[in-house]
Amino acid sequence: MKVTNGWKSAFKGNRLGQMPEPKIILQLPIEDRSSLSAFVEKCLLEKASLIAIVGNGCAETEDEIDGLIVGDGADDSRFITTTSHPDETLEEVIEFASWWGDADAPTRVIRL
Repeated sequence: MKVTNGWKSAFKGNRLGQMPEPKIILQLPIEDRSSLSAFVEKCLLEKASLIAIVGNGCAETEDEIDGLIVGDGADDSRFITTTSHPDETLEEVIEFASWWGDADAPTRVIRL
């Protein structure tokens, strides 16, 4: 499992339609809070099927990500399943994500 620092390199080489919908694990803490919005938009663009958040404050970060995804609610195509894992290790969340949706879809651990 490759851990990627920063969202830009996490999606490098993935062009829409070339790969199954990626599953993203966001490992907290977030060093650059200002990058969260751009990260979410990239996840939407790449049709991520899951954003699983792990680490201290993951429930609050999940709520923030949900707000960024849904926005004002006018665009129902903006959808990604989000989960938070406050009492789980990164390894447990990786295992959870591996079983989510398409087993062949890539799972990526991201640190912002």
